[in-house]
Amino acid sequence: TLIVCRNTSRSDFKFYADRLIRLVIEDSLNQLPFTDCNVVTPTGATYDGLKYKSGNCGVSIVRSGESMEQGLRDCCRSIRIGKILVESDADTHEAKVVYARFPEDIANRHVLLMYPIMSTGNTVSKAVNVLLEHGVKEECIILSNLFCTPQAVQNST
Repeated sequence: TLIVCRNTSRSDFKFYADRLIRLVIEDSLNQLPFTDCNVVTPTGATYDGLKYKSGNCGVSIVRSGESMEQGLRDCCRSIRIGKILVESDADTHEAKVVYARFPEDIANRHVLLMYPIMSTGNTVSKAVNVLLEHGVKEECIILSNLFCTPQAVQNST
């Protein structure tokens, strides 16, 4: 509630937005593939756990998607992050890619596509198409999003 209240202070907004972003990123990370692993604890006990399979990365849709990068880095310190800049025509809402930079082997990776607020879905659809053109499999793209309209959901599927 505080994040959408117009009387919320800037510092409170940032605190709650960062917290919400972190929760969404953590849930997105739960969608990534993992393998079993065993570790020995400081007390000498063996613990059966999980670890991510290698080959994950984040891609932020510039500008607002960059607000989610720190949340991803807080959870995965060394994860590679690419960027896509998509501009939309103000009248037609048609999206076009202005800039895209990815890890060289992105076709072999699982991608967390970060874009916090979707109104039409056109920007995300264009970004997904660019990832597909770079060889990323559709099932390897996970959208990390905070708020979206029903129209955006419909246009993005």
